[in-house]
Amino acid sequence: MDTSTNLTNSSSLQISLFILMGLPGIHEWQHWLSLPLALLYLLALAANILILITIQHESTLHEPMYHLLSILAVVDIGLASTIMPKIIAIFWFDAKAISLPECFVQMYVIHYFFCMESGIFLCMAVDRYIAICHPLRYPTIVTEAFMVRVIGFMVLRNCLFTIPVPVLAAQRLYCSRNEIDHCLCSNLGVISLACDDITVNKFYQLMLAWILVGSDMALVFSSYALILHTVLRLNSAEAMSKALSTCSSHLILILFFYTGIIVLSVTHLVEKKIPLIPVLLNVLHNVIPPALNPMVYALRMHELRRGFQRLFHCRTIKKQPVLQFYNEMECYILIFL
Repeated sequence: MDTSTNLTNSSSLQISLFILMGLPGIHEWQHWLSLPLALLYLLALAANILILITIQHESTLHEPMYHLLSILAVVDIGLASTIMPKIIAIFWFDAKAISLPECFVQMYVIHYFFCMESGIFLCMAVDRYIAICHPLRYPTIVTEAFMVRVIGFMVLRNCLFTIPVPVLAAQRLYCSRNEIDHCLCSNLGVISLACDDITVNKFYQLMLAWILVGSDMALVFSSYALILHTVLRLNSAEAMSKALSTCSSHLILILFFYTGIIVLSVTHLVEKKIPLIPVLLNVLHNVIPPALNPMVYALRMHELRRGFQRLFHCRTIKKQPVLQFYNEMECYILIFL
């Protein structure tokens, strides 16, 4: 079966399938990386599902900050699940072929979840800014209606702004090469195979990165700069410690996320000399944050740790063995509900 081209008309050849070659330069032994990547993926799924169950189960966590954390967990699951099954299939079963529609859909979903994660970090930063800099007004500003509007805006914004990426890529003519030196359908990797001009594609990719994600990043760091300014003016050492502890988990993840973007952008400059580095970093940047985010929150947020403890242990039981057995069974039932 020919997986490279098919005749679409009498005058030109149009690619019908792309071939995802995997990690450039190490095709022969890249399957050895499948195990740590698969473990990272399973960790991301398990940890984020646990976050969702804990927040839903614990009524004390039904607050805006934890609702945002729930949405971040859903986004992380979606982002990791968009790329990892295909990457594992490439490494384990040599399933490198992907149709053009599937490739463009994957391209869209990756961009959407990526921008959505940036938007959720911005929402978290604004939430912490209002909570720390305007604590008395927080309950009246950050209401349920406010959260619905903000999340709705982020969903709509990212849906609309990322649509042109796959649409513009689909309009290009792919008539010669169909092998992509990547594990996923990255926009730049796909359009580099086009036979016609891709200036518009590159321009929109640059605009999306710097205007959408760049503006999110600027607003996030502006929010935390204002938070730091407010915290340093607090007279109470206890209040200062509590405020910094509340923001530290957010700031760690935000720094990791945006630092990864900057490093990934810089490594594209040396892609021709060392093509493996940007491809590997791109894959890791799509799977490490989903696995890292829940662990950082679990370690840094006291209320969430207590929620985990109550979920798994329900309560400390010092009763007769039969009653203890029934209470433990009740715990296990609650975990899986």
